[in-house]
Amino acid sequence: MACPAAALLLLPLLLGLLAPAPARATDPYAAFDWDVSYVTRSPLGVPQKVIAINKEFPGPVVNVTTNYNVAVNVLNSLDEPLLITWDGIQQRKNCWQDGVLGTNCPIPPGWNWTYNFQVKDQIGSFFYFPPLSMQRAAGGFGGITVNNRAVISVPFDTPDGDVRLFIGDWYNKNHTDLRKMLDDGKELGMPDGVLMNGKGPYRYNDSLVPAGIEYETIDVEPGKTYRFRVHNVGVSTSLNLRIQGHNMAMVETEGSYTMKQNFTNLDIHVGQSYSFLVTMDQNASSDYYIVASARFVNESLWTRVTGVAILHYSNSKGKASGPLPDPPNDEYDKSFSMNQARSIRMNVTTGAARPNPQGSFHYGEINVTQVYKLRNMPPVTINGKRRTTLNGISYSPPATPLRLADLYDKKEVYTLDFPTMPSDGPPAIGSSVINSTYKNFMEIVFQNNDTKVQTYHIDGYAFWVVGMDYGEWKNESRSTYNKWDGVSRCTTQVFPGAWTAVLLSLDSPGFWNVRTENLDTWYLGQETYIRVVDPDGGYNVTESVLPDNALFCGLLREKQKAQKPHGSTSSSASPALKQSGYLLAVLVSLVVFSVIGH
Repeated sequence: MACPAAALLLLPLLLGLLAPAPARATDPYAAFDWDVSYVTRSPLGVPQKVIAINKEFPGPVVNVTTNYNVAVNVLNSLDEPLLITWDGIQQRKNCWQDGVLGTNCPIPPGWNWTYNFQVKDQIGSFFYFPPLSMQRAAGGFGGITVNNRAVISVPFDTPDGDVRLFIGDWYNKNHTDLRKMLDDGKELGMPDGVLMNGKGPYRYNDSLVPAGIEYETIDVEPGKTYRFRVHNVGVSTSLNLRIQGHNMAMVETEGSYTMKQNFTNLDIHVGQSYSFLVTMDQNASSDYYIVASARFVNESLWTRVTGVAILHYSNSKGKASGPLPDPPNDEYDKSFSMNQARSIRMNVTTGAARPNPQGSFHYGEINVTQVYKLRNMPPVTINGKRRTTLNGISYSPPATPLRLADLYDKKEVYTLDFPTMPSDGPPAIGSSVINSTYKNFMEIVFQNNDTKVQTYHIDGYAFWVVGMDYGEWKNESRSTYNKWDGVSRCTTQVFPGAWTAVLLSLDSPGFWNVRTENLDTWYLGQETYIRVVDPDGGYNVTESVLPDNALFCGLLREKQKAQKPHGSTSSSASPALKQSGYLLAVLVSLVVFSVIGH
């Protein structure tokens, strides 16, 4: 799109007006305008409400480069409050942009709010999604690509193309119905299928897949190599990914380059992201299946919970047919999956966001200053409600975000009595958070005493996965830790009846969410926050100040200025933004897109 010369001349001023949060002026900007609304889709043949962004499901990819400043203007055209969280983006010293209830007031229906953040010192493959009230079960997710700067070498040849692949279990019920089931004390039960890029399965079996289902096709050229960025954005099901006849060479996970290794299949758990290099080295006698099937279930009962897409060579001689490639032959034995996870190691000799090697930070030689063992159990009943817990506490988000309560000295919003070890006392509902200090080095052990795989995510940080095993974690378990090349990531699986240990350096003040990515157990209370305080530097020194456009709610609701609702479910964000005086954001987006190609 052509850009008026006057707008180019005004670009620095416009960007300054758009971005109230501090950012490095020397780094480029990328601006986006999103209208988040419902659309009707039938991914599994049943019409239902899906959350789309600018009518896209999945949403658009945020494609930026290390250290870019990002402005995302979000118009909430849903009928309920909304936030967007940026899974894996560390929001360095700027938890105000994290998009979770501990740091942000939700965007009311019909309102818009602009996120402003920097992808400081990061590379890799991530995704965003709406974290409130089971909304991710209806969509609203999309990809984030943080590319290397040109001056930093990548530890593999430049691929011929980039392929984004979202996989996830899916229910034909709307997310509001799923939410009501959980509120009523029910389990969600078996999903209705698995989507791949928002589409249902290819009709590989006439009795299992009805006619008329739209499926995903990935077009490729023979002999070329593509980077597949894969994300499990589902509700609660671990999925095994495989591409018929092709090896998947893992090279990156959630912002860390890994030692390159080939997989014929890989278990990808809820909330996890991976990059693979896939070379089109087959004879293209027909198309090839791409399969994502449910793991650790009775496969004879869960056959329908299988996603199937098509890999189509330009010289393909026919459609895919016949049986799907086999999953691992360990229906209930999770040792195969755990050994897969243990085999993923960080490439310690390559640079990533910076030229110094990833292994130059010797995490295994740093003294641990705090230890927390977080144990989850099967759901329990508390005050007549079905809830999930960490160390006996089922988290209930207060009406006032934690960080705002701290800033304005609002008392009794939360407590700092989160137990360091599991308790055998009666479970309770509360808003208890982990208290820590800037530059502490923390060890967290996730102990899963439930019967299903749980995946845990920590906002604001990448942590080193140093160990996992079956049984109960004990102090002696540390003798098995990998203290050299454990992979650094933000989401890790914890198998049932097992533990996973991680180390993290608390170098970013703020409040940071610790949660299970399984939507059902998260919704029922399986989360907490880490409060990281800098007693020496503090606010406006080692932490960004409150953004000028901050929303207020709860005990601070009187500070909020009214905004005339202007959401639209029948048009893009732009007309609504013009009507409400936000033409500036649109203009900046067009200018930036024209100048830097985003």
